[in-house]
Amino acid sequence: MKKVNIFLDSSALIAGIISETGAAHALLQLGETKDIVLMISELVINETKRSIARKSPDNLEDAQKEIKKAKIKILPDPSDEEILANLYLIDDPDDVPILLAAIKAKVDYLATHDRKHFLDDPKVSEKSGLKIGTPGDVLAWIRENLNP
Repeated sequence: MKKVNIFLDSSALIAGIISETGAAHALLQLGETKDIVLMISELVINETKRSIARKSPDNLEDAQKEIKKAKIKILPDPSDEEILANLYLIDDPDDVPILLAAIKAKVDYLATHDRKHFLDDPKVSEKSGLKIGTPGDVLAWIRENLNP
């Protein structure tokens, strides 16, 4: 199987950490085997830690362990100038750095559970040139396209 690069936003990463079932967790497990390369940005780490600390503080330590175990590559955040120049990509300016980090990494797919800003707006995928879907969509795509 050809290696693929998958960018996880914080919603997908949190789902994979907190739930031991489901597609997001399966992606983390695939990252462990090095069959796929998982990527996140510094912002995704910070959002994930903040969210888990607020919603499920018992899982905060697990977050660090899962990131390490899944061999997730941590990418730098885009610069403020890059963010300002690309505000047109998505309606929520807070999501621009996530989208830019995925674009710059030339990932095959961006995995998210964010319906409002990513999944239900087809223009985001069109403008960014990225495939964007749920972790389940990503797994289905991997099965369809990468198995001999």
